[in-house]
Amino acid sequence: MVSIENFGRNIKKRRSSLGIPQYELAERLDISPNHLSSLETGKTKPSFDLLCKLCMELNVPPDYLMLGSMHSNNVPQNIVDKLKLCSNDTLYAIDGIIDILIEKQDRQR
Repeated sequence: MVSIENFGRNIKKRRSSLGIPQYELAERLDISPNHLSSLETGKTKPSFDLLCKLCMELNVPPDYLMLGSMHSNNVPQNIVDKLKLCSNDTLYAIDGIIDILIEKQDRQR
């Protein structure tokens, strides 16, 4: 289970390791520094769009922010690399396609 506090700590840890001040990341994400602070302290959950922006700005997969892991489990690296090249709109579409494929797979079991 992903805790929102760990999620926030992972944002802060990555931001700090990249040497990005909080106000600068907030500006890049088009949110207030207070909102970013609330995310980093686990007081606020990000929207899907903001999660995508965080991953792009911090150059990490969602797994890192949620689980503290830089590598996606069971996902071939070539797929991960290709996903990094996708826009937010394309990632949103891919997410929907994956949901449909999982539902189809579950019905076939």
